[in-house]
Amino acid sequence: MADSQSENAAGKGGKTGRGLIFGLILALAGGGAAFYSVYSGLILGHHGPAEAETGAKPSQMPEVAFVPVERIVLPLGSGDTGRYLHFAAQIEVPLAHEQETLHFLPRVTDVLNTYLRAVEPEDLSEKTALIRLRAQMLRRVQVVLGEGRARDLLITEFVIN
Repeated sequence: MADSQSENAAGKGGKTGRGLIFGLILALAGGGAAFYSVYSGLILGHHGPAEAETGAKPSQMPEVAFVPVERIVLPLGSGDTGRYLHFAAQIEVPLAHEQETLHFLPRVTDVLNTYLRAVEPEDLSEKTALIRLRAQMLRRVQVVLGEGRARDLLITEFVIN
């Protein structure tokens, strides 16, 4: 009787093992098919590296100019702390507006200088401070230069010592 029970358990274990292996093979085949269909563009409309090899040209770069803003050095906090902010940036403008931007550069420097002087030293210690400051300064530059003239403000130096 004990022998028949052990034979039944061994028989069931063999069937379970084959079913598990069969399920694993089906899962791998399904995963491979899903990967291929997404990679080749059959699903989601994405085209793989074959599109890059066909010589598809990237879109043409816009004609822009980068106008450097004069370097600004400001004391942080009270003057006797010995800490200074060194700031430099470039304004990305459409090429057609480069000369106008150069003409208004003293106003841009003034608005940036005024804004940076109003920033508290504690505000500069936050992780997202540079992103927030950049957005605020870009908005002020856009107001000075007029809508559609300043595309971006690229911060090239932001050092606190």
